[in-house]
Amino acid sequence: MMLQPVHLLMGLADRPLRYLQKKTGTGGMAVFFIAPNMLIFGLFVLLPLVINLVYSLTGGTALFLDERTFIGAGQYRQIFNCTNYLDPMSCQEDAFWTAAGNTFWFVVLQVSLMILASLITALILNRELIGRSFWRAVFFFPVLLSPVVVGLIWRWILQRQGLLNSMLYPFGFEPYTWLSDRTFAFGAVVGVSIWAHMGFYTLILLAGLQAIPKDLYEAAEMDGTRPARVFRRITLPLLMPNLLVVIVLALIKAVQVFDEVFVLTGGGPGTSTLFITQYIYETGFVSLPRNAGLAAAASILMGLVLVVLTLIQLGAARKNENKGKR
Repeated sequence: MMLQPVHLLMGLADRPLRYLQKKTGTGGMAVFFIAPNMLIFGLFVLLPLVINLVYSLTGGTALFLDERTFIGAGQYRQIFNCTNYLDPMSCQEDAFWTAAGNTFWFVVLQVSLMILASLITALILNRELIGRSFWRAVFFFPVLLSPVVVGLIWRWILQRQGLLNSMLYPFGFEPYTWLSDRTFAFGAVVGVSIWAHMGFYTLILLAGLQAIPKDLYEAAEMDGTRPARVFRRITLPLLMPNLLVVIVLALIKAVQVFDEVFVLTGGGPGTSTLFITQYIYETGFVSLPRNAGLAAAASILMGLVLVVLTLIQLGAARKNENKGKR
């Protein structure tokens, strides 16, 4: 009795769908079901991309496009107007190149250290440990936290009246403003980002380790192969597809870093932790006068970098797949 209304509604929907299938065939039905998703994708992804591209080709402080002046590649020329690209102070947009340099070093340090830590953690968690499920949950827990919460937690730990200073004070250390030290602030940003995201990549690598047949390890053990050689000849080659995914995902995530850094340091002290995404945000929405065109141009350049990284990942994955088929 309770299912009768459901059957009635399904019967009412079935008739027009059968008629549509009869007229358009299976191809038409596929278009019918995909169309709503494509409409949402076009409205909330493609259209903003087009608008952003148009903004990057216009100048002025007006918000609406019909009030802005078309200047072509003027915003891009302003960004690339440099005497020496390795010296941000020689560039017209020195803040952009400072942010680009900080982002480059952040990506290099954060991605390399996080992949190393994730790999070591995955290898440990793949062993027979007491409470292994508990430890897996512990390492994954930070991934469940909001980036803003992560930034607030570590800001509370590292501030002058924070947890770290209160722990060091009994040992004779004076309270120190850790986040006001340029070198430590950058290192803290790298470390906090690793802590927040490492669990996700650890699970991907752990899944790859568990997919490796145990027979290979048993055969290597019977042959008396050293653990280092087993890792180099068995584990690493078979884990490479997962490792490639982790590398590219980590690279893309690192280039887009913003939330936890903005909450933790706000880009300071000075510009020591100013990254590309924060530069775009401040240029387009915070600093006066707001320059939406310059922010849009910077975001287009960052998007191109992400496209290149994605293409590298696809090429590496295809190369690895073809190598495996031989």
